[in-house]
Amino acid sequence: MGIEARLDAVIDRATTEIKTIVGTVVLVAKDGRQIYARAAGFADREAGIPVTEDTIFRLASVTKPLVAATALALVERKQVSLDDRVDQYLRYFTPSSPDGIYRPILIRQLLNHTSGLAYDYPADSAITTGMRNTNFDFEENFSRVAKQPLLFAPGTGWQYSIATDVLGAVIANVTQGTLEAAVARYVTGPLRMKDTAFHVTDETRLAVAYGDARPEPERMADPHKVIDTNGGGLLFSPGRIFNTKAFQSGGAGAVGTAPDFFKFLEAIRQGGGTILRPETVAAALSNQIGNLARRPLDDGQRFGFFGAIIAEPKAAASPVAPGTVRWGGSYGHEWFVDRHNGLTVVGFTNTALEGCTGQYTRDIRDAIYG
Repeated sequence: MGIEARLDAVIDRATTEIKTIVGTVVLVAKDGRQIYARAAGFADREAGIPVTEDTIFRLASVTKPLVAATALALVERKQVSLDDRVDQYLRYFTPSSPDGIYRPILIRQLLNHTSGLAYDYPADSAITTGMRNTNFDFEENFSRVAKQPLLFAPGTGWQYSIATDVLGAVIANVTQGTLEAAVARYVTGPLRMKDTAFHVTDETRLAVAYGDARPEPERMADPHKVIDTNGGGLLFSPGRIFNTKAFQSGGAGAVGTAPDFFKFLEAIRQGGGTILRPETVAAALSNQIGNLARRPLDDGQRFGFFGAIIAEPKAAASPVAPGTVRWGGSYGHEWFVDRHNGLTVVGFTNTALEGCTGQYTRDIRDAIYG
């Protein structure tokens, strides 16, 4: 059975048999040549509207590498340095370490998630992290975060967090404009990613968001909680993308299409294309956290500036080559770039969390490698 038949079987099973995925777009390229492209299922199940390749999805954390690339473009232009202190740009952002001592966070620590920041701040329920709706701007939200203690002193640990949201605020400050304008200038514009933005370019093509449920995913309310495999809940606000008062979340706030993001990943695979220098990309795709411990579920993985690095595929229980970079988005996405094998893969869905962390993502990956 060839790769096309294997992928078709996975997609058909998920969308029409066990119905864990409502709609999906899967794109695969080998050495720059597209070898698979398919859209399946529904963008709006209740209205009978099918997914197409140009369906627009809420990107969640797929936003992060786009913002990271924007920051690195500013580094190349010497508008900011990786070792600059964040409080040089956000004077209000001075969270203390757990011992109460203030130790400044560096730009590189936002990029590699060693800042000590978190994703949950139960002591202040008004803080939002890109997924919930809010009327706060950057300063209103992150000045509240600055009052909360860090999980650890910057640079001494690793924790996935709202760091990229803070990075977005830095970018807006440095460029004296909006985060969206900076991303468009340095990344999405040069790559002609016409539907990737912090607003919806065509509401008729925006996919409805669905959440995991049985016997099949349920259409999201607003807000909507999805229970993860650990029994915890992730709160979504599909309507946030329409709220112009909400700060533009560098960690979760963009929308876009699978072909758009495919262009970005291909540029990265080829060494930066028109947006970044090869040496910058090489650094971004390498281990940027040394031997710092990651979570138990991240065995065999390190972290760069764009996503996780599969350093030990056997430990990670993955068929990819060492050095493969991967990440996803909680609205239902998974992507990876295996430069050793020349593979670029985008799997977008409108189903959280199955399309991000569920069996579907592993089945797609394994079908590609056979």
